[in-house]
Amino acid sequence: MTEADGQGRPTSGDGPDGRARRIPDIISLVKDSYSELRPAERRVADAVLDDVRFAVDASNAALAQKAGVSEPTVTRFCRAIGCEGVRDFKLKLAQSLVVGALYLSKPPPVSSDNGMPFWNAVFGEARRALQEAERQLDPAQLLKAAELIAKARQVTVFGLGGSSSALAQETQYRLFRYGITVSAQCDPYLMRMTASTLKPGDLVIAISATGRTREVIEAVELARHYRANAICVTAPDTELARACDVRLTVAVSEYPDTLKPTALRFAFLAAIDLMAVAAAYKLDGSARETVRRIKYNAQIHRTGKEMEPLGD
Repeated sequence: MTEADGQGRPTSGDGPDGRARRIPDIISLVKDSYSELRPAERRVADAVLDDVRFAVDASNAALAQKAGVSEPTVTRFCRAIGCEGVRDFKLKLAQSLVVGALYLSKPPPVSSDNGMPFWNAVFGEARRALQEAERQLDPAQLLKAAELIAKARQVTVFGLGGSSSALAQETQYRLFRYGITVSAQCDPYLMRMTASTLKPGDLVIAISATGRTREVIEAVELARHYRANAICVTAPDTELARACDVRLTVAVSEYPDTLKPTALRFAFLAAIDLMAVAAAYKLDGSARETVRRIKYNAQIHRTGKEMEPLGD
């Protein structure tokens, strides 16, 4: 699961106006410029891409030796990809390494009988995430969440980013089938605008893998300002968790394979399902009637005719 973390405080990388300076993705520039480089410069590119960490720490002479070229060739290579020189290149390379080191390393080898090394990783991580969710989720907090959902005038779900926005929509799909008035917002401006319309008796459910996504936190705080209640599905001991009335928190360490989907979403899906079913049990008869209506009309849509009565 990948999300933008909170911003707003200037850092050493910020410009004079307080805005964060863009860090050039020098690794991508090397790859994209490869076909335009001279043969000797390509050998430098090969040496850099083969071991980025070595290229950051190595001297000009050491990098030239590894590539099998002269030191002036290393300098020409740096200028060919748009850097002022070797020092500027290494500075930008170090910045790229900080941001994307995880994506440059290969995952540890995993054996599999079916020839797919990721098979055990995906299924194993999913099982482990569910076990962590069962161990870490607090039943008392879950029951409080169910009570807030069952009595809410309306529910709005906030989620920003790839996984959290999908989970926000999944939460909407889980809850509306029980007759709950619910909507999902995955745009930061719509979150703020929706939060501004909430009133006492309304409810926000905020989903964030990191618990640090600034736009989600601010939208929740705005909703709380207008006396709406708030539930979060997020990581423990985070700013988002502290901003909410009810906290469904779980932490899952990730398997080091950047091509594998994050396992945390399985834990969050379990939390969402538990929360939705618990709310349905609170609503009981009205929830069952809504589900019956949905199933009845879905069946008509699929078959094109009403269901025939059961025989004697």
